[in-house]
Amino acid sequence: MVEKEQATPLAPAADRTSSDDEETAIHLKKKIRRKRCIQCCGCISAVILLLAITVVVLFFTVFRMKEPVIVLNGVTITKLEPMNNTTTIPKPGTNVSVIADVSVKNKNIASFKYGDTTSQLYYDGVLVGEARGPPGKARARRTLRMNVTVDIIADKLIGSPKLRSEVGSGLLSMDSYSKIPGRVKMLNFIKKHVTVKMNCSVTINITSQAIVSQKCKNKVDF
Repeated sequence: MVEKEQATPLAPAADRTSSDDEETAIHLKKKIRRKRCIQCCGCISAVILLLAITVVVLFFTVFRMKEPVIVLNGVTITKLEPMNNTTTIPKPGTNVSVIADVSVKNKNIASFKYGDTTSQLYYDGVLVGEARGPPGKARARRTLRMNVTVDIIADKLIGSPKLRSEVGSGLLSMDSYSKIPGRVKMLNFIKKHVTVKMNCSVTINITSQAIVSQKCKNKVDF
């Protein structure tokens, strides 16, 4: 009796996947994944570069720190006790108060917050008075006005030999120095400390107490 061997049918050639095909498919997937990663990294880098350029442009244009400007608007002389009715020279041993109307102009798009201000008044090169002002805040692109009272020591003022001639002409020339330390703050994270300094040479009409002429020079230390 002849035993018939049963042959196992082979799978169709189309259904068989060789190891080479599998490696090719894996390599292709890795290549596609790598290409997508490069594209994503390129897009992110381009966005970061664009943002950096935008920030730099804004920093040097819109957000560029601008110098606050101090302006002396007017002067008022009070507590003046003259030596006699025919002169405006102050009596020795008394004090004369000078109220200076000062403006702080903030040209930045952010607020300028300043601390205690210091003002000094000189006559004929001699320090005759000094005053301190309270801290304050100048809003963005606004001008803040404040009054600074300076007490002048009359003895130092009348000690100058040119006082009588100036009083006789009706004009009084004085020099002032003001210092305002502060900070400019933008977008709650850009902070810049500044100190505004101003030197002024002022000529005042003694009768009307109006400023006839003034020459001021501002300096800002960042």
